[in-house]
Amino acid sequence: MGDAPTRERVARSVLENGPSTAAVLADRLDLTAAAVRRHLDHMTAVGVVEAREPRVYGTRGRGRPAKVFALTPAGRDTFDQQYDDLAAQALRFLAETGGNDAVMEFARRRVADLETHYQETLAAESDLSPAEALAKALTQGGYAASVRKGPVGDQLCQQHCPVSHVAHEFPQLCEAETELFGKVLGRHVQRLATIAHGDGVCTTCIPDGVATTGSTTRETTASTERSGS
Repeated sequence: MGDAPTRERVARSVLENGPSTAAVLADRLDLTAAAVRRHLDHMTAVGVVEAREPRVYGTRGRGRPAKVFALTPAGRDTFDQQYDDLAAQALRFLAETGGNDAVMEFARRRVADLETHYQETLAAESDLSPAEALAKALTQGGYAASVRKGPVGDQLCQQHCPVSHVAHEFPQLCEAETELFGKVLGRHVQRLATIAHGDGVCTTCIPDGVATTGSTTRETTASTERSGS
């Protein structure tokens, strides 16, 4: 029983930061590597986490990379998933009575407030990039989001999805979210991975280029074209 609070800390750290190695968890939680491995062994045995091969971007170095530990669907069940069954039943009813278009319209309305939160965040913290402002707005909504550089631009990473179980059955929830990301950032974005379909983190590629947000245009290059040139 004494180990339960520490295992909860380990699980929450993986939830909020994404799949992590034992060494990273030990450093993040100020624990010994041996203690973290002992907890991970137990959590793996009971199905809370699972070991995965890490995603490698660019050229793989020498040696075998350390495995990362990600929450399983059962592990995620302990975090804010108690209303999944009710939500799924409601969406099944909506699909039966109104069709897929009704489900998509519901999905769009569900994320509509995110646009307002994004605009408020961008206005209040002008030092944030549009992607960072979006990540902060998502985090305030329970998605534990962050931004990192990817091979062709930014990658928006959502370490938690409060509706992942329902989105597995109703992908319209993910589609509406991705659609809104593109709208507020003013560019085409692409989903690379989703928690709803078994990935450890929802990842969206935001390519480099010109983004128009409201009346403001942000450019990634230093040059601008003069009118008439």
